[in-house]
Amino acid sequence: MTEIVPVSGPELVTYADELAALLVETVDGGSSVGFLAPLDRGAAACWWRERAGSVEAGKHQVWIARDGERIAGTIGLARAPLPNARHRAEVAKLMVRPSARGQGLGRRLLDAAERSAAEDGVTLMVLDTESGSPAERLYRSAGWTECGSVPDYAADPAGVLKPTTFYYKAVGRDGAGSVQAVNPSTSL
Repeated sequence: MTEIVPVSGPELVTYADELAALLVETVDGGSSVGFLAPLDRGAAACWWRERAGSVEAGKHQVWIARDGERIAGTIGLARAPLPNARHRAEVAKLMVRPSARGQGLGRRLLDAAERSAAEDGVTLMVLDTESGSPAERLYRSAGWTECGSVPDYAADPAGVLKPTTFYYKAVGRDGAGSVQAVNPSTSL
């Protein structure tokens, strides 16, 4: 059974090499997650280590999915930094190893991020993904709403400009559909 767990800043440093391998594998597989191929594993590990401070400060959250001793997937959540946006968070870097795809792991990672965001008072989540990518099926099936596309928004791993589709999802609502109050004093 694959276990999904949040990681602290120091743990992120510990897992940086494994997460780098996942990131390189994801980019090499053609998924658009912000990097161009070929991605150097050392540079990928450095990128993960650089996130540790913001995770420790509560600006970002990262979860890993462990399948035995191996990381099978990850997801990140970036908290909005400005006072008028503290009700909002952005999903970032949802990645699942190709060998673990099609087994519901991406959905479980997304659910973990959504649940945590709602528990922290977030009421709106946003994300973007390459238009036409397999990830769009996951987001739609998980109740995310498409809100538009921008042509040539980001380059795919091969450097070709592709359109990006943006999605949102309301979370943290009570059973009656009302938005729960957001505590403005909560540190993000």
